[in-house]
Amino acid sequence: MTDANAQPRLENKWDDNTAAGMTQPELLLYRSNLLGSDKRITNYGGGNTSCKVMQGDPLTGDQVEVLWVKGSGGDVGSIKMDGFATLYMDKLRALKGLYRGLEHEDEMVGYLPHATFNLNTRAASIDTPLHAYVPRKHVDHMHPDAIIAIAASVNSKELTQEIFGDDIGWLPWKKPGFELGLWLGDFCEKNPDAKGVVLESHGLFTWDDDAKACYALTLEIIQKAMDWFGAQTSGKPAFGGEKHTALPAADRRSVAARLMPAIRGMVSGQQHMVGHFDDSDAVLKFVNANDMEPLAALGTSCPDHFLRTKIRPLVVDFDPARPDVDATLAGLPEAVAAYREDYKAYYDRCKHADSPALRDPNAVVYLVPGVGMITFAKDKATARISAEFYINAINVMRGASAVSTYQGLPEQEAFDIEYWLLEEAKLQRMPQPKALAGRIALVTGGAGGIGSAIAERYLREGACVMLADIDEAALAETVSGLSAKFGPDVVRSTLMNVTDEAAVTQAYADMAVAFGGVDILVSNAGIASSAPVEDTSLEMWNRNMAILSTGYFLVSREAFKVMRTQDIGGAVVFVASKNGLAASPNASAYCTAKASEIHLARCLALEGAEAGIRVNVVNPDAVLRGSKIWSGDWLDQRASTYGKDKDGLEEMYRQRSMLKRNVLPEDIAEAAYFLASDLSSKSTGNIINVDAGNVQAFTR
Repeated sequence: MTDANAQPRLENKWDDNTAAGMTQPELLLYRSNLLGSDKRITNYGGGNTSCKVMQGDPLTGDQVEVLWVKGSGGDVGSIKMDGFATLYMDKLRALKGLYRGLEHEDEMVGYLPHATFNLNTRAASIDTPLHAYVPRKHVDHMHPDAIIAIAASVNSKELTQEIFGDDIGWLPWKKPGFELGLWLGDFCEKNPDAKGVVLESHGLFTWDDDAKACYALTLEIIQKAMDWFGAQTSGKPAFGGEKHTALPAADRRSVAARLMPAIRGMVSGQQHMVGHFDDSDAVLKFVNANDMEPLAALGTSCPDHFLRTKIRPLVVDFDPARPDVDATLAGLPEAVAAYREDYKAYYDRCKHADSPALRDPNAVVYLVPGVGMITFAKDKATARISAEFYINAINVMRGASAVSTYQGLPEQEAFDIEYWLLEEAKLQRMPQPKALAGRIALVTGGAGGIGSAIAERYLREGACVMLADIDEAALAETVSGLSAKFGPDVVRSTLMNVTDEAAVTQAYADMAVAFGGVDILVSNAGIASSAPVEDTSLEMWNRNMAILSTGYFLVSREAFKVMRTQDIGGAVVFVASKNGLAASPNASAYCTAKASEIHLARCLALEGAEAGIRVNVVNPDAVLRGSKIWSGDWLDQRASTYGKDKDGLEEMYRQRSMLKRNVLPEDIAEAAYFLASDLSSKSTGNIINVDAGNVQAFTR
């Protein structure tokens, strides 16, 4: 935020005891992590830091000056020592003699590896010359909202002078690279007493010869800008005042839950996209404001912002005073198509002969008056970070428009950043997406051994997973473990009884808001009971049918609704049982309910095929390890049925199988992965038995 009155002051977190005894590179790492810990100082992945130190040359043993600088693609808040590039300063200075002018600027990046110190494999970033040619030992380059609000104002040079005097200089917009590095070095030579510089539409550079002093200076300059904005904007309405009133929080989520699967289907043509919803105060003030639409149309200013968000968002036609979600949904296809055409026209106007091919023309950011902001990207973390970046842009627009006139980057300059050949090369170096990247899965019975194993298998392949279970404690423990392993972005949970129609419907709404929709349903919730038919109570019979048949129907019905809205296909996997095909003594309620599951799957496979929704079944048998149904009376009942004690039951199951092998939760997970992935894209209505071999359960 640029309103200093709305937030606490920046905290100097430097601890002399922690820093004591650190080497200069270690102090650089310490400083970087401190700066990146506060998003008011710089956004995720944005900005960079450096230091120049004397080190022994590994070949000659002579002391040489080495630049340590954040490597390409890193994040200062989470960077480790191996995240810094190291380069000989004498070689970086020698590059000036090879520079052939602005039209040949990009070739200078190819020379940077030749300046590598000590065979460091970390690639140097495009900002390396900016750090190299500042004649100070420590340099910070940050992207604080308060500074970018100055930098994105029409009269940013005058504002910089007014706020900072001669302490901080100003340079006009120039695409990051070698030329800008020369400009910055020239500025330092001509202004030896300056403490830093504001780069128009870009960010802040500050420097010092001491690591601690450099850190303190960076905080001081940013806080000074925040204080100035606080005084200038106090009492003034943001963005021209309020045009709309936000809906209540529950209603906002309800609208988002309906919009997000529809949008997701429209933008997932090239790859499955994952969504993120944000209705924070900063977002709501913007989407509800009089000036939202004209400001949004101007586009973002800082390159870091629009590389994540595209240059401008799509404003969704929705009136919170007369909410009509059906009308909004009806108008979305035309709005999305118009955005694509506008983006393609922008590409055609600005492209060069050697520009990379047109990328995904869909919007990343969707602004909904009265509701909030929706973002879509190739994975959940990127969707969330894109939202964070657009909030940065909102803060910049708020500050700049309050004290001056906000300006985005000129269209051609924005294009030259977005379709920069160096940026394209970075994209091409990224690893290939995993098999389930962009896919969203719901796993019922997710806290049990089979459910959690399936969830982990999907997460390993890049999916987002919501786990549903009725056991709150077990669910929390499972989610905690998976989140620790795969990160909190990709794991969600819902306490859900599959027989409760309202709870099932709400779970899908929550999943739509969390991730954007659903691609995979694993219906796995289960119970087991055992009794001779004459001892089978109506309550036992109904309980089995309610959970194992009705429950599977309810979660499948809601999955079909969302999948049809998305119109990008889907996969439903029923975890049934060998007992659905092969009768078992003293288990008529359980076996009948499992047989009902299998036939329901066949029916759904018929109905879903025209929409690309595949429905298949995994039939386990005797999965004792980690399974909750074996922890209660069922274990005693089955042991009694077969005349075994508890310890002998698993061995009995192993010996009765044709392959004489135990069946584990991981084995079921492998089959569930196959049926959810594109490996089985031509299979529906099928059954995979994972039972180590049982002739009675052969499907033919």
